Amino acid sequence: MLLSSLGTSIANVALPTLAQAFTASFQEVQWIVLAYLLAVTALIVSVGRLGDITGRRRLLLAGIVLFTVASVLCGVAPTLWMLIAARAAQGLGAAIMMALTMAFVGETVPKAKTGSAMGLLGTMSAIGTALGPSLGGVLTAGLGWRAVFLVNVPLGILTFLLAHRYLPVDRREPKTDRTGFDKVGTLLLALTLAAYALAMTIGHGSFGPLNMALLLAAVFGVGVFVLAESKTASPLIRLAMFRDPALSASLAMSALVSTVMMATLVVGPFYLSRALALDAALVGLVMSVGPLVAALTGVPAGRIVDRLGAQRMTFLGLIGMAAGSFILSAMPTTVGIPGYIAPIVVITAGYAMFQTANNTAVMSDVRPDQRGVISGMLNLSRNLGLITGASVMGAVFALASATTDITTAHPGAVATGMRITFAVAAMLIVIALATAAGGRALARRSVVT
Repeated sequence: MLLSSLGTSIANVALPTLAQAFTASFQEVQWIVLAYLLAVTALIVSVGRLGDITGRRRLLLAGIVLFTVASVLCGVAPTLWMLIAARAAQGLGAAIMMALTMAFVGETVPKAKTGSAMGLLGTMSAIGTALGPSLGGVLTAGLGWRAVFLVNVPLGILTFLLAHRYLPVDRREPKTDRTGFDKVGTLLLALTLAAYALAMTIGHGSFGPLNMALLLAAVFGVGVFVLAESKTASPLIRLAMFRDPALSASLAMSALVSTVMMATLVVGPFYLSRALALDAALVGLVMSVGPLVAALTGVPAGRIVDRLGAQRMTFLGLIGMAAGSFILSAMPTTVGIPGYIAPIVVITAGYAMFQTANNTAVMSDVRPDQRGVISGMLNLSRNLGLITGASVMGAVFALASATTDITTAHPGAVATGMRITFAVAAMLIVIALATAAGGRALARRSVVT
């Protein structure tokens, strides 16, 4: 979990250096980040399902090997397009690691300790995300951009040895009991998610005809995928799962909450540098507070979930996020750095609590043969939220700041943009709270009937 999260955030800092090294435009080097994110998003459900069928330990070890080998290829890539291709392969390895790590919790941890284990995974994810920019910056400055990718190699080898030594061996089942792998569904889902991710990320802020065409292709892809899944004997995603109101609500909440968390990462740097006039070093320091709080909150949140129950903690986490977003939307610039950090701490602590409780609620009651695919869907909803947050909340911020170029906008306009963006974020969390309440009520009713 630490490695796959580190892979998401470590390359961003090196982008200006990479643009110089390959004499490429910023739009071209953005694909180094995009290729990784696209591979993870498009394949995370499929690899979860494949793990359910072929054996999770075997596939996870293969994923770690792929991630490590791809890291070597990234580090020695002679051209930009070879680096992008290697990053896509690294993303596939990361998708396997993300989906199956969470699935293994249900297999190796007693039900009473699921919350604590999920909290620890959340902590690792937060540490990876927080460590990425700082470690990437140090490595790029000291050893050059290749070190950013090569640092994963010793970590990958260590991870492989630990997983090989400690994870339980796959149980051999009779071949007659095994369902087939849905190749058509996998391809359709990957293409649909890739179209959505591209629609939301290309164009850098301007939603043009190509973005619209890709979005329509994604909508069409969803329709074709649903049709294909309803007709196949062994579907990738059993559509009947969405009749479970608790699962549907959990996936919807995960997407909404991730959208808001991405908004803090998109809007934060501009607000701190333009409205509060902080230099780059201070911006980096203030921005690392959020992931640090998530890392410190993860394990205690897990223990509280085990003690008080996942549903109650889901509501508490969402209430914390809504309160933090409302406070940030009303915060005057004159309060300075403390006025930004305090609400961000509340939002991030609420997020860590929600994430742990939501993942625990979903994974503790899943059938063993569905753990991989459900874990993949939880990660997918989170990733879709991150992509939507980066694009939609970024667009809200630019629109609310009433400027075409955010980098030269007036400090007052940027502050207004931040307040409006977090007012929208607070509304999204209120929708998530309503979804939680609705899902709970529907689940109770289905139990009664």
